[in-house]
Amino acid sequence: MPPRIGTHADWPAQIRPEVIDAIRSAGIDRPWAHQARTSEHALRGESVVVATGTASGKSLSYLAPVLSTLLDGSEAPNGRGATALYLAPTKALAADQRRAVRELATPLGTAVRPAVYDGDTPVEEREWVRQYANYVLTNPDMLHRGILPAHPRWSSFLRALRYVVIDECHTYRGVFGSHVAQVVRRLRRVCARYGAEPVFLLASATAAEPAQAASRLTGLPVAEITQDTSPRGELVFALWEPPLTELHGEQGAPVRRTATAESADLLTDLAVQGVRTVAFVRSRRGAELIALIAQERLAEVDRSLPARIAAYRGGYLPEERRALERALHSGELLGLAATTALELGVDVSGLDAVVIAGYPGTRASLWQQAGRAGRAGQGALAVLVARDDPLDTYLVHHPEALFDQPVESTVLDPDNPYVLAPHLCAAASELPLTEADFPLFGPAAPGLMPQLEAANLLRRRATAWYWTRRERAADLTDIRGQGGSPVQVVEAGTGRLLGTVDAAAAHTTVHDGAVHLHQGRSYLVRHLDLEDNVALVEEANPPYSTTARDTTAISILETETEVPWGDARLCFGSVEVTNQVVSFLRRKLITGEVLGETKLDLPPRTLRTRAVWWTVTEDQLDAARVNPEQLGGALHAAEHASIGMLPLFATCDRWDIGGVSVPLHPDTLLPTVFVYDGHPGGAGFAERAFHTAADWLAATRSAIAACECEAGCPSCIQSPKCGNGNDPLHKRGAIRLLGELLRGVPCD
Repeated sequence: MPPRIGTHADWPAQIRPEVIDAIRSAGIDRPWAHQARTSEHALRGESVVVATGTASGKSLSYLAPVLSTLLDGSEAPNGRGATALYLAPTKALAADQRRAVRELATPLGTAVRPAVYDGDTPVEEREWVRQYANYVLTNPDMLHRGILPAHPRWSSFLRALRYVVIDECHTYRGVFGSHVAQVVRRLRRVCARYGAEPVFLLASATAAEPAQAASRLTGLPVAEITQDTSPRGELVFALWEPPLTELHGEQGAPVRRTATAESADLLTDLAVQGVRTVAFVRSRRGAELIALIAQERLAEVDRSLPARIAAYRGGYLPEERRALERALHSGELLGLAATTALELGVDVSGLDAVVIAGYPGTRASLWQQAGRAGRAGQGALAVLVARDDPLDTYLVHHPEALFDQPVESTVLDPDNPYVLAPHLCAAASELPLTEADFPLFGPAAPGLMPQLEAANLLRRRATAWYWTRRERAADLTDIRGQGGSPVQVVEAGTGRLLGTVDAAAAHTTVHDGAVHLHQGRSYLVRHLDLEDNVALVEEANPPYSTTARDTTAISILETETEVPWGDARLCFGSVEVTNQVVSFLRRKLITGEVLGETKLDLPPRTLRTRAVWWTVTEDQLDAARVNPEQLGGALHAAEHASIGMLPLFATCDRWDIGGVSVPLHPDTLLPTVFVYDGHPGGAGFAERAFHTAADWLAATRSAIAACECEAGCPSCIQSPKCGNGNDPLHKRGAIRLLGELLRGVPCD
């Protein structure tokens, strides 16, 4: 990627001279044109989203008008003056932004008082933040659970609220984004109660149709700034496919060297050369493994180097995260294996390279992660290491799908009843809910009120609805869609809390016998207590990792849309999915070779969600030359590959979605393949799949056909999360079946 040439402008006249002097003292003589334009919108009282490249100075776009306004407010008779609220999707980003604001605002004295208010903020500091801070940095979770339910205690802050900054707004997608959209609406409602109407300033390095996405998120008209006028050093981007090994996996398929092992080798090589690197990995386990392998290999080269490599992931204790962030920023750490917790705009000056262990699910995330390197203006290296997966394999052989395509549209649905209903309850607990509030919450709100009354969640008195229960209404929902309280991981011998695991992931990651990694140490789970949400572990060093297996059944609740594709049918609607983890595999750490399987006895889980599905007829099977013995394998292979390819067409990754294929489904009475959203009520991914089905399924067929294997492998039709051990699968049958299906696609 060639360097960009920057274009300067002048700050708007309303920016205070003291702020301009502070910016200049930080080494910035004049603003880039997009920074000045964003500030102009903000100072006119217009909500605006700036969607420019990574390290393009978006923070300054909103900080200049915010700091000027806070300075103006410092002269108010009440002393509190104007206030601003900053929302970040991660604690790490909020902490990093506080550091940046403090450095910039130091010349301004005590007029600007930034403070972080999140779950890690000590209790003794919280009252000071509420009473005296005028720039509060938090996250949507704390706004939902801590600030809005206690809004009377925040009344002086909310009454003076002039700006709400929503950073990295492209991360608010799917169910999480839908929840955040309703939290923002609740914030606007409470602010109006105190006579405030804040301006929203949004920022994202990667967003398609940013104004439209920002408007869906806030419920307000939003202007957009998309022309990036800042310079940037050259970025060299490499696509890296691990080599095939001599091993064979499930059903005798060839096995590639894992992306984890390859990324650990790259991190090791770069560290030996003194190249500051972050290796991004999709899972917490993967982050721990990459750091552990790199440390072991570096010890053979130089005993001082392993201490300069670490892992960073969610689930760590707050003090552990802060220490790692400081070490990375200072340069004490040379390499870090991190989950997406560090993907966002954390300023890691001097970072030279990024290794991405597996396609992160969207082009937006790919460019976010690649953009972490070269933030100081120097040239940088980014390497995408492909997993043995249909989508990753497709991308390394079709680079145009990455480099010649725009980032994805942000998918969110604030009207999802599973999302909206608990927020209506939370809103009623904050202030009695009236019909005048319905336009704010969307067209689905009036229809939900009788259901909430019937469930005894709300009670109507005269013209308003009230929350009358003793428990907190905000506790009705987890806005990140994690399905309940997190499971605490506790060391059995000492009682020491190691960290937490999301409730939705507990069955697959901390079941009895699972290997759990924490800061480079391995633990075996001795017992998962689902009633008390505790997993008891003991330190161990097994020569294997564990992978859960599950079974899934699906039933159709309602078909909302049906389109004929010749004799086939493409459908979208509501389904009920029943899933149960039934066993786990033990695999060798580096090769992934299966060592054995152990049965588990865990309760089933039921999910009501949205799905896209397609059916074929007997005549189509005959035309595709798919006989009854091949049918189950052909459908199963098409299901796996289509799930793997959907992230190219919807803002999701394969772990956001699931699938089921049935040779004779009881509801359709035909061979049927389902792909469904893995979140209650749906997340918008299946609906996106329905609307792009022709392109999506054509790419699926192309990916299977292009794979060089004979009978199917992880690069085309095998799935890493298949509950049936990737059996049966029939590669050639899937190609012929998808070809026949696509022949019926209607012409536009």
